[in-house]
Amino acid sequence: MITGDSVTVEFGSWERIFTGRARHTIPLPAVRQAVITDQPLRVPRGARKGLTVSGHTKIGVWGIYGGPRQLVSANRNLPGVHLLLDRARSGDEFDEVVLSVPDADRLVEAIREAAR
Repeated sequence: MITGDSVTVEFGSWERIFTGRARHTIPLPAVRQAVITDQPLRVPRGARKGLTVSGHTKIGVWGIYGGPRQLVSANRNLPGVHLLLDRARSGDEFDEVVLSVPDADRLVEAIREAAR
């Protein structure tokens, strides 16, 4: 959901267990890049705290011991939105957010437009 000067991601009950949060808000000025990925399961890397169902689903936090820290809720059946963030501007703990959504094209375009 894009409102004012931020993007808010609301997680479902199952996702909340593994992400450790009901929602996550990102200030639009902190979004350096928003891209679509056809293979969102390939983006998360590093050590994780969360759920991996091999080849199907990844939900949680990746990069907990180093590398980019990623908040992830990705599924092989849906395209992904990959947000690269400026951590200093967001004041947040994440460098990237990876989400699977049915309307990834529309969402990425809306984020790009709102960030301008």
